Amino acid sequence: MWAFSDITSATLALFSCLMVQLLFRPVDGGAVPLTQGNIDMTLASNELVFINFYAEWCRFSSMLAPIFDEAADKVAAEFPDAGRVVMGKVDCDSESSVASRFHITKYPTLKVIRNGQPTKREYRGQRSTEAFVQFVRKQLEDPIKEFFELKELNELDDKKRMIIGYFDRKDVPEYQMFRRVATNLKDDCQFHVGFGSASAAMHPPGQPIIVFRSDKALSNDDDETYKGSMTTFDELNIWAQEKCVPLVREITFENAEELTEEGLPFLILFHKPDDTESVKAYKDIISGSLIDEKQSINFLTADGLKFAHPLHHLGKSTSDLPLIAIDSFRHMYLFPNFQDIFQPGKLKSFLQDLYSGKLHREFHYGPDQSEQEDTNQISGQVKVPTTPPESTFKKLAPSKNRYTLLRDEL
Repeated sequence: MWAFSDITSATLALFSCLMVQLLFRPVDGGAVPLTQGNIDMTLASNELVFINFYAEWCRFSSMLAPIFDEAADKVAAEFPDAGRVVMGKVDCDSESSVASRFHITKYPTLKVIRNGQPTKREYRGQRSTEAFVQFVRKQLEDPIKEFFELKELNELDDKKRMIIGYFDRKDVPEYQMFRRVATNLKDDCQFHVGFGSASAAMHPPGQPIIVFRSDKALSNDDDETYKGSMTTFDELNIWAQEKCVPLVREITFENAEELTEEGLPFLILFHKPDDTESVKAYKDIISGSLIDEKQSINFLTADGLKFAHPLHHLGKSTSDLPLIAIDSFRHMYLFPNFQDIFQPGKLKSFLQDLYSGKLHREFHYGPDQSEQEDTNQISGQVKVPTTPPESTFKKLAPSKNRYTLLRDEL
């Protein structure tokens, strides 16, 4: 016979489960309404969250809503297990704080959150029920490829960054953590794993090993072994992310299309090919004070000789290098003085002026009044509105009709 306390505990447990189901599967079907009150729980409790950020007054949002809701019902039926996937929606008018948190400026915007972390690439595929369902299926595919003999590793594409795991078996906590990290970084790295005899020669019994192989590695001698905890997600994920996605990347004509497809504005250091000092200083500033901005902007370096055309649009030449600019995919904004990066908070403030719309506002209306007064007091002159040139990097994008976060700033 159950004690009263046992009945109470069982009832509370059942109530908790029902509450979670109500949060993640609304009784009237469709995408889950996400608010300030439930979004953190939703993101933390699911491997994948696919969110439609919309506004009721937006015609395109209204057109998309029934399609996204229908897809959500099909996804819920196909993946009923709790913790796998949720398709959610955010009313950006009533949940402005949530919209601001995810830097939403266009409606509708479709974002993907994996294991609580926003991916850099927004959804820009076909906006149909079947396309959404297919996209979710693809996102939930196992990101790890298993090898059965070590020689298979020698046949992998050495132009790709990859992380390789050597495990005794699959049913261990270390592998589950490895899989979770792989799910987060599947677009940036290849993940491979070997179990049992396939990897026994590469690690001591009972001690799994994870290694990183760079895109230039040609043998296991070049692999870098992970030395941190294999059961702490944040530690393993940070290490893997640093290996798979350098915080500061070089933009070239070969990878420009891929970078523009990520949909994030560019913060670019243009430098001379032999100028390693400014590159190092730029990277140090970013890793030291801007790392928390990496989900909102792409930090890049560019050979100023090869990319002389953007410099020309900025009214600069190679003799002005090094210099820093933001390309929002509509306009380019010049950071006034490269040496100012050494002033604490100066470069971060430049980014915040982009997010707040200040850079674009000044483009149309000139400096804010308080700053205008300061300028007048110092120089005795009236500063005219800035005139940033149009983006040049958007022309390197895959399509003229691609959707971008800041394409139609007004």
